[in-house]
Amino acid sequence: MNTPLPPSDALPLAGLAGELRISVGKLMRRMREQVHPNDLTASQKSVLLRLDRDGPATVSALARAESVRPQSMRVTVATLEALGAVSGEPDPTDGRQTLIALTPGFRKALQANRAAKDDWLFRALHAQLSEAEQAELASAVKLLQRLAEFQEPPRS
Repeated sequence: MNTPLPPSDALPLAGLAGELRISVGKLMRRMREQVHPNDLTASQKSVLLRLDRDGPATVSALARAESVRPQSMRVTVATLEALGAVSGEPDPTDGRQTLIALTPGFRKALQANRAAKDDWLFRALHAQLSEAEQAELASAVKLLQRLAEFQEPPRS
């Protein structure tokens, strides 16, 4: 699967890669338009999505996962606490630690945002694609998932 492509095949594949990047970018922008704008920074959004996906975590664990210093993560978490997006509870296994988690209210807002995006995408699929194209897209989603999981092999 990792055999080098002949130059004649590499050019069309490079073009496909560029078109895919542009199309996915446009789709992501359109989906972001479906939610209410907010003033969250990229790092704040990343922390919130991580907590939603992985569950409660300590500031130290979040800092490691986000590749930032614990001091920087403390500032991010404090801002999110002030916004009511996260709260801290003592770690039941280590009372010296505090577990940071999404607040129930923020979790509801997150679910509402996802529902708005899903609704827009459902309407777009229904309005723009024939049943045959919808089936074709369903197959393409599996390919996109495989692309998203790609990791470069370690270089020696």
